[in-house]
Amino acid sequence: MTVLSKIPFRLDEPAFLRLTRLGSLDEVRGLLDRALSVARPKAAYKVCYVGERGADTVEIEGRVFSSEVLAQNLAGVERIFPYVATCGTEMEPLEQAYPDPFARYCLDVLKELALGAARVLLLEHLRASYGATGLSSMNPGSGNARLWPLGQQRPLFNLLGNVEQAIGVRLTPSLLMHPNKSVSGIFFPSEVHFESCQLCTREDCPRRRTPYTGERVATLTHP
Repeated sequence: MTVLSKIPFRLDEPAFLRLTRLGSLDEVRGLLDRALSVARPKAAYKVCYVGERGADTVEIEGRVFSSEVLAQNLAGVERIFPYVATCGTEMEPLEQAYPDPFARYCLDVLKELALGAARVLLLEHLRASYGATGLSSMNPGSGNARLWPLGQQRPLFNLLGNVEQAIGVRLTPSLLMHPNKSVSGIFFPSEVHFESCQLCTREDCPRRRTPYTGERVATLTHP
């Protein structure tokens, strides 16, 4: 597992103001200054190769993943990049220092932006280090059960190794991630770009990266 821990993070003021619906940063300047001084977004990934494949299963380094869409998307793909990206744990103590609900919401937005910075740098790193262009992504628990069930989080974390020790992200008993502003998945090359968001009907998701396209599963990456 490779860890990326020195990820630059600067506040995207227009994005922050849009998401919080604030007119200016004056009201939360103190919170932002404290949070930005400690924020340390991170990412971890592993280079893996696809083994045996079934109609709705894929074997990766001895672990079997069950997903019809994943199996379709990895048809003909050899090298993949399982990953976890996170805002980091460093901003969490501020939740106790700022009990006001709106302040916590602003902190949550900042953590979301930090997560975005981690994911962007991870993609840039994979392209530069491995010549991995045209990368698409799938994420456990995003969309309906047919896409890739949330239960697949556990084998994905097992595949990567000790993610909590590496970047501070752990799975809760309900298989959600802590810190909450974390994302896990697999990057893979494809001729037609694919994101799990394409098959997710949750319109208000702050992490949506592409519009919902309906249930055209079989034609997404193999026209």
